Amino acid sequence: MFARQIVNEQLSQVAYLIGCQKTGEAILIDPLRDVGQYIQIAEENKLKIIATLDTHIHADYLSGGREISNRFGVKVFVSGEGGEDWFPRWVSQDTAAKKIDHQVLRDGDSFNIGKIQFSVLHTPGHTPEHLSLLVTDVGGGANEPIALISGDFLFVGDLGRPDLLETAAGQIGSMLPSAQDLLNSLTRISDLPDFVQVWPGHGAGSSCGKDLGAIPTSTLGYERRFNRFFQLIDDPEEFFKDILSGQPEPPGYFSEMKRLNRDGALLTKDIPEPKYLSGQQFIEHYRSGKQVIDTRNWDQFRDTHLVGAWSVPMESRIHSYVGSFIDIDQEILLVIDSKNLAEVLARLHRVGYERVVGWISDEDLFSLPSSDVYFTQVSEINPETWIENVTREEITVLDVRKKSEVSLDPVPGAIHFAHTQIVNNLSAIDRDEDWFVLCETGDRSARTCSFLRSRGFKATNLIGGVEAFRKGVRV
Repeated sequence: MFARQIVNEQLSQVAYLIGCQKTGEAILIDPLRDVGQYIQIAEENKLKIIATLDTHIHADYLSGGREISNRFGVKVFVSGEGGEDWFPRWVSQDTAAKKIDHQVLRDGDSFNIGKIQFSVLHTPGHTPEHLSLLVTDVGGGANEPIALISGDFLFVGDLGRPDLLETAAGQIGSMLPSAQDLLNSLTRISDLPDFVQVWPGHGAGSSCGKDLGAIPTSTLGYERRFNRFFQLIDDPEEFFKDILSGQPEPPGYFSEMKRLNRDGALLTKDIPEPKYLSGQQFIEHYRSGKQVIDTRNWDQFRDTHLVGAWSVPMESRIHSYVGSFIDIDQEILLVIDSKNLAEVLARLHRVGYERVVGWISDEDLFSLPSSDVYFTQVSEINPETWIENVTREEITVLDVRKKSEVSLDPVPGAIHFAHTQIVNNLSAIDRDEDWFVLCETGDRSARTCSFLRSRGFKATNLIGGVEAFRKGVRV
């Protein structure tokens, strides 16, 4: 048996390539949209991917299931649990004059890839249709499972969040029933052997949970001893209180991912390729209202940038910021180094941002005549200067940390909207005020500050955020 965990650090996402070395057949579970990486790994290990499966309809990235099925003709396993709204409709569509080979799975079903058996468990809670898989290496002589592929149901040290149907998809009143489903799913696996490994769909940094561990895998025995939610199985009230509190505010793009993963996103071959723009072409697009995203580092952007541009540096989590601040149908212009273009486009495409019209290098942008474009700067202030020169009565503070962070260390007098919720609350932010924007470390506030300024607000970034104040200066 061959098993490979394939991690995308930007998304804190995990796909699994599992193959039978006796037959050379493999299945790909929870793949990203850029499927070439998985094909390469399979070929390097003398395996052929013959099937793919998503544990659930993902909210944080576009699945590669449709892509790999169309390009390579692999079979698609899909969940038949959860009702019509949670069935991937694209598998019933004909593409390129060929039908998609698919099989609907329900609780208690099993299937084989070579001599590896996959037993299906319906584990709702994070989503209604969620499936987990028990993996047994029958060809290796095993008669008990080696692992539970748990998707977004069970993480290392945490559980998948049951609130997204309400907070991201707008299904009011679904939070508590989903938490009950999650408790039932956890109870169901509580009798599985201690030696069964847990292979989750995400690691630390994902918005699909609140306390995900950075360890890539675990065992059910370990989780039963140290995952607090197992300790709360017999205390539903405390379980619900814990699982529903402190969850991070989800990025706005989550609801779009659910829709696209259910209905079918574009195949990557159909995504228009952005053009390199001459200075004059760039100006024409810029003046027509397209969003300029500047991928240079923050110091460069802060010192000089195009009026109306927004800073999302290469080193940041581009998918999360763009997905929080920009509508998925927005046309985009990039200021970018050519060597970074392919990577940035891949990051955008993974979360459905496909309308990148064109790009320009910073050298060409800043060589444009000053009569054609206007450049500006972002103001920043460090905590010491703020304390020395600004009195409390003169400042208005916008705190863009998560609610859970604010509750631990509130900033007196600040108004609070998590950075993922700024766009939905622009009307509550006074355009006539001079805003000082802060977060925990200064990164989210920099992204928010530059976004607000691109929309005509007056905003100053607080360098280092609350963390800087903790080092010696209090707000």
